[in-house]
Amino acid sequence: MSTNTEAATATQNQHTGVDESLIPKTPEGRTVSPIDYMFMWIGDGVNLGNMTLGASLVVAGIATLNLFQTFAAAIIAIGIISTIFALNDRLGYRTGIPYVVQLRMSFGIKGSVISSLLRGIPAIVWYGFQSWIGGTALNEIAKVFTGGAFDNVAVCFVVLQLVQIGLSLYGFHAIKWVESLTSIVIMLALVYVFGVLLTSHSAVIAEKWVHAKGSWGLPFFAFIMMFMGNYAAIFLSAADYSRELKAGISDGKRGFLYFLPILIAYGFVLAIGAMLASATGISNPVKAFAIVVDNSYITVFVSAFIVMGAIAVNMVANIIPPTYVITLITKLKYKVAVTITGLLALGSFPWVLVQDSSAKGLGMFILIYSAFLGPIVSILLIDYYVFRKQKVDIVDLYKENGPYSGYNPAAVLAMLIGAAAAFTKVELAWIIGLVVAGISYYLLTKFAFKDSKFKKGTIFE
Repeated sequence: MSTNTEAATATQNQHTGVDESLIPKTPEGRTVSPIDYMFMWIGDGVNLGNMTLGASLVVAGIATLNLFQTFAAAIIAIGIISTIFALNDRLGYRTGIPYVVQLRMSFGIKGSVISSLLRGIPAIVWYGFQSWIGGTALNEIAKVFTGGAFDNVAVCFVVLQLVQIGLSLYGFHAIKWVESLTSIVIMLALVYVFGVLLTSHSAVIAEKWVHAKGSWGLPFFAFIMMFMGNYAAIFLSAADYSRELKAGISDGKRGFLYFLPILIAYGFVLAIGAMLASATGISNPVKAFAIVVDNSYITVFVSAFIVMGAIAVNMVANIIPPTYVITLITKLKYKVAVTITGLLALGSFPWVLVQDSSAKGLGMFILIYSAFLGPIVSILLIDYYVFRKQKVDIVDLYKENGPYSGYNPAAVLAMLIGAAAAFTKVELAWIIGLVVAGISYYLLTKFAFKDSKFKKGTIFE
């Protein structure tokens, strides 16, 4: 580990041609504590989308999975997620490099542009999508406080986006306190809703969800895949987060820093989503809230939850990754790149994406980009652990004309092969893509491209 730290320091001390935000973080420059880190993942998990996932387990009042099956699937998925997180975050944690630089190790400098865009573009689209949902909720709050005099979703969307851009300018310093605040407030609100559900609707919840027969077949495994799919993009860019975490934390403890908060946030939010759907027969959590918590402040309460959830998710998952991509490709400064990211999200036409008529197209978009995420993380893991034995010359990753210039044909081909295989079975796309791409990359690197410059020197010993 000391060798990697020295390499990171050496990279910082030389001219790299990249923005300061992409230079390896030294242990002294890391400010996120383990507690902050856990709050970050709690804040990311307690949002309306994950509650909707829980509600999807109960269709028309009939549970596809019962209580035990739900949490069995969730724990399996979270265990896999935490393991992949801890494996893929190790290079970033040890050396301080971000995901876009990590990609150069496997794909080459030119090849990393393509693979980084596959993470960055969907994040920008979701950034706009989440912000529009948050803007819609903010508009509802404004209508309540103005007695209906104000009603303009577009203005609220722009205001919310400007607020998020402003917060993003401060990087992880802002993320720390935003996620801590939102996770505490939202969790307290959900505890209240949980209490109401147990007090007033326990009988119907027990009948429709707790004592339901459920299924151990495809719905059970499909739920595990859906669960993991929600994190597929995030643990792909795990280095972006781990490089901010204070030094001195073992690999096992970092795995725990993922497992516990995700279990708390997801477990609680999924349970409430399923309970709401069981109690009301409505899969839309917002509408279900209005029935369960029947008082004059319900609109403000639900809307505030949506706004805070949108900001929390965007701050963690949808702002930093595309900002790093823009910074690397354009050589722009971090603050300029994060502003451009926010403006691009404005131009993603989220008001079109939220319409029912766009649902099919949005689903296709998710399917297309998700098919590449499993293959990319598989290639990164095979490369780092199998071929390189966790030994990477970090300084070389920053040399435009160094050993990583150009692209690695084995990685690009393996990614395409894995993605093609992923499309053969939509329900299991992520795991199929991961396995096929991993095997393909190993075979292509060992045999088809055995003389590639990516294998020469001391890196591939």
